[in-house]
Amino acid sequence: MLVVSNISKRFPGADEPVLKNITFTVNAGERVGLIGPNGSGKSTLIQIIMGNLPSESGSVQFSPPTLRVGYLAQGLADADDMPIRAMLFPQTSALHQAEADLERLAIALGENPDDPQTAEAYGEALERLMQLSQQIDTNEAERILAGLDLAGVDLDAPVGTLSGGQKTRLGLSALLLSQPDLLILDEPTNHLDVTGIEWLEGWLNDFDGGVLVVSHDRTFLDEIVTSVVALDAVNHTARVFENCNYSEYVAAVKSEWDKQWAQWRDQQVEIVRLQADVERTMARAVRKENATKNDQQRRYAKKVAKRAKAKETRLHRYLDDDERVEKPERTWPLRLDNLALVDAIPTGREVITLTDVSVGYDQPLLTNLNLTLLAGERIAVLGPNGQGKSTLLKTIIGDLPPLAGQVRIASSAKIGYLAQEQENLDPASNPLKTLLDAVAMTETEARTFLHFFLFKGDDVFTPVHQLSYGERACLILAVLVARGANLLVLDEPINHLDVPARERFEEAMGVFQGSVLAVVHDRYFVDKFATKVWHVADGELTEEVRQVLAEI
Repeated sequence: MLVVSNISKRFPGADEPVLKNITFTVNAGERVGLIGPNGSGKSTLIQIIMGNLPSESGSVQFSPPTLRVGYLAQGLADADDMPIRAMLFPQTSALHQAEADLERLAIALGENPDDPQTAEAYGEALERLMQLSQQIDTNEAERILAGLDLAGVDLDAPVGTLSGGQKTRLGLSALLLSQPDLLILDEPTNHLDVTGIEWLEGWLNDFDGGVLVVSHDRTFLDEIVTSVVALDAVNHTARVFENCNYSEYVAAVKSEWDKQWAQWRDQQVEIVRLQADVERTMARAVRKENATKNDQQRRYAKKVAKRAKAKETRLHRYLDDDERVEKPERTWPLRLDNLALVDAIPTGREVITLTDVSVGYDQPLLTNLNLTLLAGERIAVLGPNGQGKSTLLKTIIGDLPPLAGQVRIASSAKIGYLAQEQENLDPASNPLKTLLDAVAMTETEARTFLHFFLFKGDDVFTPVHQLSYGERACLILAVLVARGANLLVLDEPINHLDVPARERFEEAMGVFQGSVLAVVHDRYFVDKFATKVWHVADGELTEEVRQVLAEI
């Protein structure tokens, strides 16, 4: 269906290409996950495949050439004035025209039933009408809209009446309804809650065509992909891992890393042995030569020196060998265990207590909540969009008053709140100034501190408005920890993070000594992070105690 052959791309003025000799295929029934850290070229490659960007070399082929390709970009193109029905069914106007043509030809055929040209045109119009009618399946549309939490949307309303998240889900609905042969999806789970993501997983697993998907949702990738194309941001190439999902890909890469580490370690031992042998032999030759003036002994000393030289040459050849294993590199981890800034509340103490609490604005979204968060607990808040999760967090931290009941926060709790919109960052500032404005530190201390949160060297001077969403999340987390927060309240903290950044964020949460309350949709993160889950749906909150699957 899709053949990508030796695609390379370098942007003007860049020292290195963003893509180098990228090759892979997508066949019918295959679901290929395109992964890689932000900046590795995923979006560039997608744009090349879709013909929106030229490549320097290589080719992209669709087979057959008439293949119907459905593409979901991260943002829905401006279509605010278009009726929702027209977005879902772009064939509607063609259908109305086909109906009018058929009616006109039916009248003409009734007036002249023996005209072969009119009869042939009538047959063609009838076939066209039937094809268009099949493409406009209102029952399927209702099923897809319901699955993506758009049930009950007024189809005659303009697209502009929808929220940003609803627009993204509408674009996905229209794409699934278009009967594509090949789907190319760029972050399809953005703005989907867990229920919507699971519905999409089921739809894609039943889809007979090919799928190329970019996603940072690791559980989603585990559930749907049949192979992985991994882009490398360092050497700008790609590796194809066939017949595996995301977790199997991770296991394969880790196995390779462990093997390379063992080989490198053995290699270092051999280098030390060879160096010691050279030094020992050379020292022996020098001692022999200095210890005697006997010609025979001096000749023997020179032979020993010659052997030492030969061993030195062999060592240099070993060091210069192209097959010598390089030391495997890990990316700089986000670590909080070295930052003794958190005054943890003693285990077992009640940090948050809700008594008969109702939350909402004009009308309550959740009522009669009686909940407790103990010191050291990590609670994930899950549930469909619009059910009150963010409202609950804002009520707990005091941004919203409860409609009823009482919220008590331990006097020793220092709350650090990360909002979904990240509106508490000054876009004109930079990481260094942001931290110095928040905490009394020297510039050297601040730069060292920011290094733990992936801001190295001159990165600390990058304007906030130029930072990615993931970098902003790391900066906010740095400020919260630096202020001594021992209770983190996080609203979608990893929503815009790529997989490596999510893993670093998970590592930070794993060693954070305080308590955490977080709204998240990433099930992989929840499985590795949460000791308890608050499920919010249909005006109710239920609590589930969980066993964390693995240490982060």
